[in-house]
Amino acid sequence: MEARPELTRPVLVAAFRGWNDGGQGASLAGGYLAKLWGAARFAEIDPETFYDFQATRPHVSLVEGLTRRIEWPDNAFFHARLPGQSRDVVLFLGTEPSLRWRTFCQLVVDLAKELDVELVVTLGSLLADVPHTRPSPVTGSGSDPELVERLGLEASRYEGPTGIVGVLHDAFRRADMPSASLWAAVPHYVSLAPSPRAALALCQRLGDLLDGPIDTTELEEGAERYSEQVSEAVATDAETASYVEELEQRSDAIEEEERLPSGDTLAAELTRFLRERERDGGNDAAHEQ
Repeated sequence: MEARPELTRPVLVAAFRGWNDGGQGASLAGGYLAKLWGAARFAEIDPETFYDFQATRPHVSLVEGLTRRIEWPDNAFFHARLPGQSRDVVLFLGTEPSLRWRTFCQLVVDLAKELDVELVVTLGSLLADVPHTRPSPVTGSGSDPELVERLGLEASRYEGPTGIVGVLHDAFRRADMPSASLWAAVPHYVSLAPSPRAALALCQRLGDLLDGPIDTTELEEGAERYSEQVSEAVATDAETASYVEELEQRSDAIEEEERLPSGDTLAAELTRFLRERERDGGNDAAHEQ
């Protein structure tokens, strides 16, 4: 830690490159937020202990065309004041480690405790059967029932392999620190292209959780260009174009179903209507007498 920032009711927002970052949606969102909020770097985790450098190799770059510089896997903490709010945000942007995940997560938990973090939100993106021409669906989950209800999320029912995000949430749960996870869906047929549409959906949902809108103008413009470019590429292959059209129809049908009231809602409304009619009918009968 280079310096301990003075923070007010901070929220920790984390995003990792790697397994949790389909279409780079999560890392793109995290980088965008750091730029948008003018976040200042104040701490980092030394990569030496946590990476197999044969699997996650450092990069060599040139400085002013002469000096060679080694760039190691980076896990850095930034801080900024949330626009229009009296609270701060800590951004943790990094790369999923290769080794010692429990030790790695404990370092993050310890720092969050030291900074008096009130809520942890992780960003993730996953490949799914969704079309590139529709907004990216975002699912959310929380670590405890109270948080799930307060933020309008849902308890995670996923079973299977997990990434550093899942292990990090478990570490925060064990430390009795509330945490939430947001995941944006990315079209699997363009998995290698960075998805500003997924980053846009994550930032918008994060803004809802933080009770403050996030300026996503740049991401919205990027999402439009992304959709146009992918549509041009898809149009060159009839089979892929037909598949995308099928995904669009499925997405529109799901959206229409979500707009329709549930059976429980309809039953409650019908019961209310019958009771009101019975009451009004009784009043009318009394007046006639």
